[in-house]
Parts: sequence; structure tokens; C-alpha cells
Amino acid sequence: MNISQLKKEFVKIYGGDESDIRVFASPGRVNLIGEHTDYNGGYVFPAALKMNTTVLARKRDDDIIRLKATDLENIVEADIKKLDSYKGIKWGDYQIGVMYILSEAGYTIVGADLLYHDTVPHGSGLSSSAANEVSTALCFATLSNEKNGKNEKVDMIEMAKISQKAEREYAGVNCGIMDQFASSMGKENHAIFLDCKTLDFSLVPLDLGNKKIVISNTNKKHALGSSKYNERRAECEKGLEILKSAMPEKNFLGEISKEEFDTHKHLITDEVILKRVTHVIEEDDRVLRAVDALKCGDIETFGKLMNSSHDSLRDNYEVSCFELDTMVDEARKIKGVIGSRMTGAGFGGCTVSIVDGASVDEYIEKVGKNYEEKTGIKPDFYVTETGDGGKEIL
Repeated sequence: MNISQLKKEFVKIYGGDESDIRVFASPGRVNLIGEHTDYNGGYVFPAALKMNTTVLARKRDDDIIRLKATDLENIVEADIKKLDSYKGIKWGDYQIGVMYILSEAGYTIVGADLLYHDTVPHGSGLSSSAANEVSTALCFATLSNEKNGKNEKVDMIEMAKISQKAEREYAGVNCGIMDQFASSMGKENHAIFLDCKTLDFSLVPLDLGNKKIVISNTNKKHALGSSKYNERRAECEKGLEILKSAMPEKNFLGEISKEEFDTHKHLITDEVILKRVTHVIEEDDRVLRAVDALKCGDIETFGKLMNSSHDSLRDNYEVSCFELDTMVDEARKIKGVIGSRMTGAGFGGCTVSIVDGASVDEYIEKVGKNYEEKTGIKPDFYVTETGDGGKEIL
């Protein structure tokens, strides 16, 4: 649905007219390389998409917030004075969690009617959750500033931090900052080179020449909160604790160079912990080399690093699955594929591939056919366009 249609749907649900409806949007993201490094204080290289969460909002005169999604029947109702009491509800806890964290940060939460419309596929690894969080944060921060007479632009880096905190403390997913940062700070035709330790970042032009970014959705859903995400994080923390015996000044795995790790990795005697840490250290190094390659126009090297990333996620971090591996294996059989890897937390969701423009149709036809034959699941494909971060649509 376009904005005009969404406003009509809003009025149909909540009444009134369209004159006082505000519209905010924030995108999903695809991570080109740098997986499971963000919560380890490492480097990532995501790009915001033109798939997004759009939220329509109208202020109310009471302390009630009503939330509805265009693809769900029920309206969720929340009391501003009890925002901490909605954890674990079937839908709406991510958004209400953001409102709660905003209120804890000093923002004034106002009553509102809300309608959400998602074009980011849920459970795909393209971070529909961050798109929901950041659009909600931007909406309520904007309304709060207006209520308090603050004529200032919303700080989108702060919105990323608040959204991450909501997902971690309210929804219970111990996530890193990458998804929310990309959703907040993305720019069309650019990727974000982000140091997750410091939040220092640069926007890198995404000049792929005649190559296209193709996202392949395995349509095997992943539930991040119930996956082994938190287990992997705990394993990394254990590895860091061991390495700190030789490098006490290090606070994140992302602060440890490949050379330093090679010197001290013998300290990790647990094979599983060693594999997890090896992935993080080497993935950080891959990100640095991949960004340099892209800046130099060396797409072939960029693609090889993407391939190595997936292999490590499969073998060392063990967050891939049969469906993701099948999609990547079939992609790599296509002559025009420069590189292909899983993207997102894993255990389902999407892959990202760089494909010669002339090979895209062949890619979609052959990979789709072979994947479905081997898995019994019909995939979806998106030839991706990058987009801007969160904003109000005027």
C-alpha cells in the first residue's frame, strides 16, 4: 500500500480524517559482510534498504496508545503509565519497549493511535525488528520534542541506541547495534562502515558498476530470540575472558588483531570456543579488507571475502543451516555470481549475492528452481536498491 492508501486505512480503523496523521518510516538492512561481529565490538558493513516499516500516527488526548498492523486483525492497547508491563505480548512488545526506554531516557510519551505497515519480510534476516523499533523511536521522539516545545532535529544515533536497548532489555534479545544503526543512519547508494566499539562510521559509495545486489529469501523463518544467538554471545564472552589473561587491556574481541590472536589463541583449549572466536577475529579482518577492496573498485576480491565469510559462519560460528547453505551453493554455480553469503543472525532468513547484471535472470531462474527441488520451499528474490535511514515522510 502507498501512503495515500495507508492513510485511508488508518481513517477506516480509527476514524477522523487524514489531516492530523503523521507518517514515519525506517528501513530494513542487508549486511554485506561482518556477521556476528557487532556485539563483539568489531566492524560491520551494512546498507539500508528501500524495504521499510512505515508507521502512521495521530496524537490522542489521553494516556492510551493503540497499535495495529496492516496484516494483523487485532488492535493492541497500552497505557502510558504501565509501559513496563507489556513484555512478552504476541505482537507490539518491540514497539512498546521502545516507548518505555524513551520514557526512561526523559522523553514524554504521548497517547497515540498507530498503524504499522511492513515491507521488510519478517524472519528474513533483513531486520524487520530494527525497522519497527527505529520508526517507533523517531515517531515518539518527534512528538515528545513538539509537546515540550523543542524545535530540534531528532538525534538518529540516539534513536539507534534506544532501539537497541529496547530489544535487549525489553524484548530479551542480546543484540548488537548494527541493525538499528543502519536503520537510523543509512544513505541511498551507500553502505555504512561502522566500528561498533566507538560508533565511528563512514558512508562508503556502493559503486558496483554493472553488478547487482540480489537478496535471496530461503523462506525458512528464524526466531532470533529463540535461536542460539544469546548462546553464541556467551561463548564469545568466554573466549574474551580467556584471552584477557594475556591481554588484560582488551575489552572486546573486536580490539584484538588477527596477529595478536594468532599469538595467543593456544590459550583457548575448548574447541568450540576457539571456533567461535576464530570466526569473529577473522571476520573483522575480512570487513577491513572488503571495504578497502570496494573503495578500490576490486569487486572480485570483495566477492571472495563474502564467500569466505559464509564458509566461516557455517563451519566456525555454526549459525547457518541446510537451507542457507543450499541457497549459497546453488548461487555459486552461476557464472555471473561474484560472491554469496548468508546475511543476518542465521538459522534461516536470507542470503546476499553480488551478481553480474546480465546474469540476474539466470540466477533467479536456476537458483530458485534448484533450491526448491532440494528443500521443498519456494524462495523469493529481491534485486536490491539501497535507501535512506529513518525519517518523517511529509
